[in-house]
Amino acid sequence: MSCKETQELIHAYIDGELDVVKNVQLERHFEECETCRAEYEQQLNLRVLVHDGAAYFAAPDLLKQKVARQLRKPRTSSSGRWRAIAAVVLLAGLSGLLIWSIISARSQSRADEMLAQEIVSSHVRSLLLDHLIDVPSSDTHTVKPWFNGKLDFAPEVKDFSAQGFPLVGGRLDYVGNKTVAALVYQKRKHPINLFVWTSPDAADRQEQQLSRQGYNLIHWIESGTTYWAISDVNNPDLHEFVQLVRQ
Repeated sequence: MSCKETQELIHAYIDGELDVVKNVQLERHFEECETCRAEYEQQLNLRVLVHDGAAYFAAPDLLKQKVARQLRKPRTSSSGRWRAIAAVVLLAGLSGLLIWSIISARSQSRADEMLAQEIVSSHVRSLLLDHLIDVPSSDTHTVKPWFNGKLDFAPEVKDFSAQGFPLVGGRLDYVGNKTVAALVYQKRKHPINLFVWTSPDAADRQEQQLSRQGYNLIHWIESGTTYWAISDVNNPDLHEFVQLVRQ
């Protein structure tokens, strides 16, 4: 796929309007072409910025009126002047804190959106390229030791066959510029990928449900470990699976 073709399809790719084959072709091109990858990231960032918030925040009318009244008082009222100055300083501090909070939230939102797209891409590749499993087994004592020496942590591996989510194996994958564990389960022959990696500096996060390109995703962080579950099963089934993982 050429750069011209790729850049014409970037918007459709971000909006989840392309079929699986086109998605994979674009992702391969992004891996090989730094220019197109930068264009994709720029368009994705722009979309998140427009979606997540306004660029201007006005001070409350009551606070503006109070500051104006203080500034109109005679110069002989020094205490009033100081109160006005204090109000202005407070307003500036609150505005700076608000702006910092907005920037931090936007940055996190951009990172989450890009990571969600990576998760979808990895899930699709595992199905399309017949690379769903490196170690095919329903035995947790086979799958768990297989990761030894391949990762800098030991993922917890459980089997939920009795609850209708049998373990079918595991593999290594690459997400967010790191090698991660991918544990593979099934629900009525629908594969579920559970991506797991350590995030020692990340705070715990409650479950977040997303939908991208026809797939359902649930993401959470717990005790320094990041989890992403993705499948084409319905949301109630995926939520049930996540609750089993979190027990």
